[in-house]
Amino acid sequence: MSNSEQITAILRTDTGLVRDHNEDFVSYWEPGTPEEEAQHGWLYIVADGVGGADAGEVASKLSSESAIRHYLEDDNSSNLGERLVNAMQAANTDLRQYVLEHTNNSRMATTMVAAVLHENHAYIANVGDSRGYLWRNGRIQQVTKDQSLVAKLVEEGAITEEEAHFHPRRNVILYSLGSERSPKIDLFEQPLETGDILFLCSDGLTRHVADEEIAYVLSQEPMDTASATLIGKANDRGGEDNISVAIIRFDGEATAVAQTSAQQTTPLVVPRNGTTHQPVANRSALWLYTVVLGMVQALLIFLVWFLLRV
Repeated sequence: MSNSEQITAILRTDTGLVRDHNEDFVSYWEPGTPEEEAQHGWLYIVADGVGGADAGEVASKLSSESAIRHYLEDDNSSNLGERLVNAMQAANTDLRQYVLEHTNNSRMATTMVAAVLHENHAYIANVGDSRGYLWRNGRIQQVTKDQSLVAKLVEEGAITEEEAHFHPRRNVILYSLGSERSPKIDLFEQPLETGDILFLCSDGLTRHVADEEIAYVLSQEPMDTASATLIGKANDRGGEDNISVAIIRFDGEATAVAQTSAQQTTPLVVPRNGTTHQPVANRSALWLYTVVLGMVQALLIFLVWFLLRV
């Protein structure tokens, strides 16, 4: 099945109001023929470079272009998610080699979130804290997990979500392309329904604009104006970093598996730690199990107390 007229995308990047240059980079590859589509799908990337001077700008651009090249050259793997991760790892190797050959840019790295759409599925890979979301029927969920210090602290219960927004080290990322020999790259597979939107962005947007606001704008505005509106909101609130967004809409037909999966995963807004709400039947069973376990524990305590008395 071809999606040549059923996938539309808008990519936009902005310097923001504080930085004097843009270290973000947005890129894509779209098939020109049904054969290319069947082999590679559709690929979109948002990268956020770090390193200061022109190092971050070079890192994000070089890594994005390298990832696309390696992805297209890989004809051996039919698993597109695996191909995407391998391409990002290869881009990491290329970036590190570039650093070795250009010693003036000794500190150079980039985050990256990339999505491949193929038939009725999306494969989303990320390293760092650039994010991938799924918008569906007016609701949004974060698909990726931030690889950042504050996200780790929230996951471990050391700080709250609210405290994470103001933490002095909220900009510290745990992994990135260029920072180590083989960085941790997470991969997520998402079945798609007709009308779904994949939303990729750098943290320059999410530090200023809440998930609920993103969902509302995507629900109310066409894609081209939605991207400008969201960037405008980030700038209105300080524009402290470069801001990049990619909005990819899928209007193909969903498979029965995707439809069934969607019916089983409501509500669509899930916690950022990736956990999902349990169905009512599962919660009831868990409650009954807890009650029975408590009764057994009480009985054991009574028996121990009775035997000690005897």
